[in-house]
Amino acid sequence: MSDVTVLRELGFIILTAAVFSIVARPVRIPSIVAYILAGLALGPLTGLLSVSDVVHLASEIGIALLLFLVGLELSLDKIRDVGKVAVAAGLGQVVFTALGGFALSMALSFSAMESLFIATALTFSSTVVVVKLLDQKGDLNALYGRIAVGIFLVQDLVVIVVLTILAGLGRQEGAGAAGVGVNLALAFGGMAILLALAATAARWVLPRLLAWVAHSPGTLFTWSLTWCFLFVLVAEKMQLSLEIGAFLAGISLAQLPYNQEMRRRVHPLMNFFIAVFFVSLGIQMDFSAAREYWLPGLILSLFVLVGNPFIFMVIISRAGFGERTSFRTSVTVAQISEFSFIFAAMGMGAGLIQDPILSLIGIVGLVTIAVSAYMILYADTLYDYCRRWKLLGVFRARQVEEPDEPVGSALSGHIIIVGMNSLGRRLARDLAERGETVLAVDSDPRKLQGLPCHTLMGNAEYLSVLEEAGLNRACLLVSALHIEETNNLLTHRARSRGIPVSVHAFEASHVPELLALGANHLLVARDLGAERLLKAVQERGAFQA
Repeated sequence: MSDVTVLRELGFIILTAAVFSIVARPVRIPSIVAYILAGLALGPLTGLLSVSDVVHLASEIGIALLLFLVGLELSLDKIRDVGKVAVAAGLGQVVFTALGGFALSMALSFSAMESLFIATALTFSSTVVVVKLLDQKGDLNALYGRIAVGIFLVQDLVVIVVLTILAGLGRQEGAGAAGVGVNLALAFGGMAILLALAATAARWVLPRLLAWVAHSPGTLFTWSLTWCFLFVLVAEKMQLSLEIGAFLAGISLAQLPYNQEMRRRVHPLMNFFIAVFFVSLGIQMDFSAAREYWLPGLILSLFVLVGNPFIFMVIISRAGFGERTSFRTSVTVAQISEFSFIFAAMGMGAGLIQDPILSLIGIVGLVTIAVSAYMILYADTLYDYCRRWKLLGVFRARQVEEPDEPVGSALSGHIIIVGMNSLGRRLARDLAERGETVLAVDSDPRKLQGLPCHTLMGNAEYLSVLEEAGLNRACLLVSALHIEETNNLLTHRARSRGIPVSVHAFEASHVPELLALGANHLLVARDLGAERLLKAVQERGAFQA
């Protein structure tokens, strides 16, 4: 296949994915659904494209990066306060949906193997879709958001067990029950070795290695990808799936203080390859089979949309949480996961299921992800409706209003200082000693050590870092950086939000542009500028937005 043909195929895929995403955005259809619809348009509906080896390779890279990113979310600190209910609800829902999905699939006349794959595909909820929607609503740190994320992390751990089983079943050697048992034992043994390597590296190797390179965000990004694909190669040598290797690589990095910075940098790259994967998945769907299975697809979709929230409502309310928190958490799980598509594609590649089952799972995915997106976005309205019609009385949940924000929640009225060079560290210390609430931001974790204030590791050029720092709630942004372009960018972003800003104008030529951008205060002569800034903060009237 010529390079021109490869570029043409990828160009068609990316262009169509972008168009469908833009069209879907006003009606808040998740990007995954838009990508699959784009694939249907390119493949079954028009016949413009078929999946080539190059596109298939790009799809596999996307899967690896997706599982790597999901692993990076698996930080135990995130779910420490909701761990018990997350484990109970996550495992309870897995058992309920797996058994119910299998029984329902058998009742719909599918074979035992097909029913097993369908039930597994129905079991897991979409971490990617839900986290994006909760972040869009600003509820990721709310109580129900933290419970939901905890549940997804528990489900992700179950995912790795399922992937290991599939890797064992996919081994070629051995026959009969004894052969399958040996293959499964080898697969779980390999997974245990990989898990031990990940845990050992997270404890003894990675902290020192990444501390050495963390001062350079680009190098940190390169090392994180190197670590991901190193585990992928090791998993392949052990005849395990690449998803297992990528997932465990992400888990090992998630326990380090650099995980958020790595997530920000890997995410755009993952978005590209994931778009290729889901578009190619749509291209492979057999549209005639989809029409044939629309009724089973609708029945199974209703099972997910109603059954999953029901079991979660029961478990979470019994754990002592209030009715509103239980309901809002429950509606977040009313969809199947991106892993469901990956799992079905792997099963088809191993010859365990055929194209029609992939199409059926595609129907369920399209319906549940699209409908659940609106359920999550309008959860409060849906809750008010259910209360009005007394549909939640059967659960007998507590009628209490629980605080949404966790302990140590987002700062407000604080001073953000970007750049922990000598000037930035001096300002952070002096302002903290004067009783100000200070958040120090730098991409090098070593420069944040020992400061008597709140700290955040990240590159302030990223808007997501400023949002995490609470720029909209800050009373002042200070940039002590020696980077002209970044200083200009920070000034523009702060002033566009009405936040006062003080900038280090380390060269006289920078002054006119910074003033034109609306900087309230300039640190021209470093020591004198610092003294004037400290005095201005104390007077409080010097930075009127």
